[in-house]
Amino acid sequence: MAMDPSAVLDWAHALPLPVKIVGAVIGVPLLVIVLNVLRQLIVPTDPTAPPVVFHYIPWFGSAAYYGMDPYKFMFECRDKYGDVFTFILLGRRMTVALGPKGNNLSLGGKVSHVSAEDAYTHLTTPVFGKGVVYDCPNDMLMQQKKFIKHGLTTEALQSYASLMPAECHGYFNNELKITKANPGPKTVDVLHVMAELIVLTASRTLQGKEVRENMSIRFAKLLEDLDKGFTPLNFMFPNLPLPSYRRRDLAQKEMSDFYMSIMAKRRTGEHDHEPDMIQALQGSVYRNGTPLSDRDIAHMMIALTMAGQHTSSATSSWFLLHLAHDQDIQKRLYEEQVEYFGNPDGTFRPMTYEDTKKLPLMDSCIRETLRLHAPIHSIYRKVLQPIVVPQSLAAPSEDKAYVIPKGNFIVAAPGVSQMDPKIWDDAPRWNPLRWLVDGGIAKTANEQYQAGEKVDYGFGAVSKGTESPYQPFGAGRHRCIGEQFAYLQLTLVVGEVVRNYKLTAAQREFPKTNYQTMIVLPLDPKITFEARV
Repeated sequence: MAMDPSAVLDWAHALPLPVKIVGAVIGVPLLVIVLNVLRQLIVPTDPTAPPVVFHYIPWFGSAAYYGMDPYKFMFECRDKYGDVFTFILLGRRMTVALGPKGNNLSLGGKVSHVSAEDAYTHLTTPVFGKGVVYDCPNDMLMQQKKFIKHGLTTEALQSYASLMPAECHGYFNNELKITKANPGPKTVDVLHVMAELIVLTASRTLQGKEVRENMSIRFAKLLEDLDKGFTPLNFMFPNLPLPSYRRRDLAQKEMSDFYMSIMAKRRTGEHDHEPDMIQALQGSVYRNGTPLSDRDIAHMMIALTMAGQHTSSATSSWFLLHLAHDQDIQKRLYEEQVEYFGNPDGTFRPMTYEDTKKLPLMDSCIRETLRLHAPIHSIYRKVLQPIVVPQSLAAPSEDKAYVIPKGNFIVAAPGVSQMDPKIWDDAPRWNPLRWLVDGGIAKTANEQYQAGEKVDYGFGAVSKGTESPYQPFGAGRHRCIGEQFAYLQLTLVVGEVVRNYKLTAAQREFPKTNYQTMIVLPLDPKITFEARV
């Protein structure tokens, strides 16, 4: 029997107001979802545009799946859509290009085509400060990297080698109170421990004596407030009226003023300081004749503190966790220290900067940790003009190409290449020994990364490295200039730990990964330390 439409309308009008409101609250979102699904299933798509990942909720898109496990999301999307695809992330259209050639599209792209500044400045500028990093034209950023590189000379790195182990020794003795007289065992949150230790060793070396002497509860609180302004929430919504945003801004101002006060005291002769990064930056002048101001230097010092602290504390934590779960590699690493540095009385001679470059197993462990735990899972660029990209990056064809439109974001994911089972044998396994195999994929990938085409982007010639499946420090013009310092720091800190402590896993299962932060971190990472006696 046919239903009279007017009767349906009369019935709807007769419903009580609360029922109408509930119906609207449920019905309107449901209708929006249904229309969005139908649009994706029925409306013809542009064959030149990368396929869009299916999603139920418009604007929100794939935010939940991508945010919870970006690598699982990207591997599954690659299987379904290919090397190039677009997903919706809170209103943004994110085009992912996977594999070494996909990374090259983004990291090796021309500044006229892709922009890191447009992608990141709203996140980094409130934390680092104005006028530096992504809050300036790319040409100025390249010059800033050159200025910083002047503070990372071989002579500087040689001097740092004697300072870092002393900081480690003092921290374990005085803060953790694990000594030969009080050997433990003691279980700690290794991420918390390494975050503090990385800040201490970096501040004593790069940052300088005055910064290290002013390390206090207040300084730690400022770092914490800045750190809480460097999250995915801040990336997606840079100007929310939240207390954490206000604390971030106050902390940035106070820390900037702190560095300014150091420079002011140095000019009056109140501080007899050692060579450090502040000294290296003072007197630096841009090519157009504009000198770096004290405020610029203060902001660059904040950027150095935040960037290095995050990545190195994450990598060292993952490294120690793997050693705690792999007693054989831990034993071999200790034996390497004994072989190269052991004294007849059971003590160790100090490591020099040159020594740190001659430890094959330590080097392999660091590389393998960076392979399996890339500190940043996704690297973004804003598309400034349309980019033509082959539909299959693994087997490019001019006849089959997509056009990534202006306004999209390109997503590079070096971690996908570094964990790709199509490239690496037993890819999910932490196996440092793979880096010692002549002719193996690991050595080949590292050679591509280190000894590829040399390009000078304005801060000295570096290996471009954009087409290697292994890119632990980024690639292209944004390749990290702190690579040598990071290797030195990791080698010295972990070496000091292995020499003096036995590590065991405090939990049977290896910690899961936390993708809810900007840096990829272990969840609840507990390790038991016991002093070697």
